[in-house]
Amino acid sequence: MTSLIAPETTAPPRAPEHREPPTRGRALELQGFRGLAALSTVVFHVWQQYYTYDAAGAHPPVDSPYVGALLSLEVIDLFFVMSAYLLTLSYARAAIDGEEGSVRPGRVFLFRRAIRILPLYFLAVLLVWSTRNPTLPGDWRDLVEHLTFTHVLDRERIFYTLGPTWSLSLEVAFYLVLVALGPLAVRACRGLRTRRARVALCASGCAVLFALPLGWISWAHYVLDVPHTDWPVYFGPQARFGGFAAGMALAVLLTALGDDRGRLRARWSTALSVVSLAGLLTLSYLCAPENAAQTFYHPIAAVLWSALLYATLHVRHRERQRVRWHGLLRARWVTAVGLVSYSLYIWHEPVMLQLGKSGLLPSAQAGFPVAVLVVVLVALAVGAASYWCVEYPASLLGRAKDGTGGAREFYPETTTTR
Repeated sequence: MTSLIAPETTAPPRAPEHREPPTRGRALELQGFRGLAALSTVVFHVWQQYYTYDAAGAHPPVDSPYVGALLSLEVIDLFFVMSAYLLTLSYARAAIDGEEGSVRPGRVFLFRRAIRILPLYFLAVLLVWSTRNPTLPGDWRDLVEHLTFTHVLDRERIFYTLGPTWSLSLEVAFYLVLVALGPLAVRACRGLRTRRARVALCASGCAVLFALPLGWISWAHYVLDVPHTDWPVYFGPQARFGGFAAGMALAVLLTALGDDRGRLRARWSTALSVVSLAGLLTLSYLCAPENAAQTFYHPIAAVLWSALLYATLHVRHRERQRVRWHGLLRARWVTAVGLVSYSLYIWHEPVMLQLGKSGLLPSAQAGFPVAVLVVVLVALAVGAASYWCVEYPASLLGRAKDGTGGAREFYPETTTTR
């Protein structure tokens, strides 16, 4: 991507501000978020599995709207916001402060993302699909769509094989958008004389990317009267890109503030965290089929998750340890789950379904708490094995490329002189 950056033709950007290097604490806090979000996803899917349906309607395993709001709190938008924030930071710094060296070439970026998600994903899809299609050709369309990340566009098959992986289709779409728009933003900002103008341009781009899905959702729901069960309409990238746009905006905001401005005191960090979480729980509580809370749930949730991340990441240096609930994010068991969260996310549904098929889960709704415990423990064990046997070895492939994207020379020729 750096090859696409135009030479300097106007006044150069202001010298980059001194930045605090990423601390282990902040990295652990983000990993802690991943761990808690992954566990929440597992519990939510067990909750869905234990719903019963009859002529009177749907009945949750625990008849409490408050418990339902807590367990039904969808965290996929948090994953989108975090992913976009982390991956956009280098572009934001290059565009706003001229830190061009922080941006990897597009081929390196895509290669690293590929080795991060594809080996485990392809293995899981092929394994689960083959067990459910023992005779060929089977549902070959389902397999092709999952292998090409297009199942999110198929109303019938969007949740086939590996239900939660519809979100990976959106991740892949985001990667492609980022490597296309990121260099363009950097190039455009190089022509602007002031830092304020560069920040405004980047923020405006994020606002447009956030507004487009809002417009689509409004048009689909209020003009076309599309029901919420038309999954590709409301789960596709055209409707769900707002989560990524919010994460991109967070990266722009923190880059614009720099290392010193806008940092929160411990009490304000706690207050903003409480308000954000309360807003998310209220939003979940208010959701009902086809109402406004459900229709605009994900854009609103993305904003609230971004506020929560801001309250976590941009705290005054000397007061970070005083935000007590951050201790939960840094707890060893939480960060350990965060380490294997991708594997846990991939495998928990087939694990749950297999346990149920084998009679290892309670059949009655009263057994829901036991089912949660069993599924979480088994899925964690499978996830940990998957991480060390698949994810970690695949990550070592990153060493095959050097910083410019070329093949790394592991055995450089040596010249001997006599």
